[in-house]
Amino acid sequence: MTVRPPDAPADTPVDGSADDVAALDGGDATTLVDEAAAPGETATPAETAAPRETAALDETGAGADPRVERPSLWPAVAVAVVALAAYLTLSLARWHRWDTPSWDNGIFEQAIRGWAGLGWPVVDIKGDGYIQLGDHWSPLLVVIAPFYRMFPSPVTLLVAQAVLVAISVVPLTHAARRWLGRSAGLAVGVAYAASWGVQSAIDVQFHEYALAAPILAFGLAAALDGKWRRACLWLLLLLGVKEDMGLTVAGFGVVLWCWGERRRAWQMAAAGLGGMTLTLFVLIPIFNPWHRYDYWGKLGEEGGAGAPQGLAGLVDGVWRIFTNLLVPEVKIETLLLLLVVTAFAALRSPLLLMIVPTMLWRYAGSTEYYWGSTWHYSLILMPIVFAATIDGTRLLRTSSRAAARGFARAVPALTVVVAALLVPRFPFGDLVDPATYERTAHVAAGERALASIPVGASVASDLGLIVHLTSDRTVYWIGTESDVQPEYVAIRTWSGWGGNPPDDVAAYAASRFGGVYETSFDDGGYAVARRIG
Repeated sequence: MTVRPPDAPADTPVDGSADDVAALDGGDATTLVDEAAAPGETATPAETAAPRETAALDETGAGADPRVERPSLWPAVAVAVVALAAYLTLSLARWHRWDTPSWDNGIFEQAIRGWAGLGWPVVDIKGDGYIQLGDHWSPLLVVIAPFYRMFPSPVTLLVAQAVLVAISVVPLTHAARRWLGRSAGLAVGVAYAASWGVQSAIDVQFHEYALAAPILAFGLAAALDGKWRRACLWLLLLLGVKEDMGLTVAGFGVVLWCWGERRRAWQMAAAGLGGMTLTLFVLIPIFNPWHRYDYWGKLGEEGGAGAPQGLAGLVDGVWRIFTNLLVPEVKIETLLLLLVVTAFAALRSPLLLMIVPTMLWRYAGSTEYYWGSTWHYSLILMPIVFAATIDGTRLLRTSSRAAARGFARAVPALTVVVAALLVPRFPFGDLVDPATYERTAHVAAGERALASIPVGASVASDLGLIVHLTSDRTVYWIGTESDVQPEYVAIRTWSGWGGNPPDDVAAYAASRFGGVYETSFDDGGYAVARRIG
């Protein structure tokens, strides 16, 4: 029987009631409550029991009053600082060697540059005058604008992403130390900071999901403490990160239902689904030049121009969920990776339900990048699965079975071991490779090509120079259909183009954009054409 803290009121609920033990181990709850519960006390089944503020766990799993045993915040901050150093090293090393994974950093820099200038987030890479809110609903990018205004550089976005993710380490590590004990919680925090989803996101330059990491971490840490209002307010901010985050908000509503918070559960589910619906069918189409959401086709069979759009695309995607849920095998591999980093302890917590909507839309999509463990798509899952690990381990420690309690004690160490074993497979493994910090001759040529394009000029570029141009030039994607006639056209001839780049950049520019161009730079695998008429 769990003893209520001596200074708690008579109706204060406590963790570890007899019914909790029974539900954990399949026993008869009624019998145990009759034998162990205090008169007039109603026990809550552990399957739906919510975390409470009234008790934390010490190193052995015994109850401890957090008002006496509240852990220091500084160890969590220390883990975050070390993680930040690793994130910055990984991200800035890629930037240093001009290894550009996609155009995304350029897109987000243009959007944030617009916010920083107190204007609309115009992304010319997507089209002349294209407002980013018509592509993805990410108004919270505005929080980075003041920093970009002070430091107008693409590197500012890389630093911002590293800082945002590092900040998320603090609340999760602190919550883990509060509930699991000082050293055990620190281990879980380290495992989160080094998790594969975090590494993969940091490695591919800036994406808006970086904003979600601290929001999820603070919100879920509050939920673990049973601070429902604070948790809900934090998680509602996700609706401003990206349009699909409404699914995560709704998923938290399901968790609240499991924890017995029925009124808040309905509110969060309605806010999540309602907010997502409003965004997809009203807000994004308002800003989109074609008055639609452009990514319905990603749920179609091929995700291309001929894929179903709108509701037809949604229906097609739902059909794909049922017919191709775990095909191909990479989908199963990703699911296993999500669970193995938690030593499977997350399975014990209802918080794990929050990842289900995200995984369903990813697996419904026809884009292969959605299915795997690379890119940024799993960053938003890492705070959830590690919060579930904290909660699941806490619940396992209350089991009447010695084996379950023993496993719970091993979980924190296992998460660190798994994280360490996965390092060679993911980007942190590159930190010990000297090639990570080396620049090829192509970099010097790229810098000369960049210098040949005047600041303030308009330029159409392929992937070669695009993310290096966006801070002080008007930049268009070379493949975007528009009536723009850029002053310069820049291409990278040593990579891309399916191995068949244009032989004459001036002739290509004239045929692509009209007008008359001359070659102004051609060296080291980069070519630039200047419009002269």
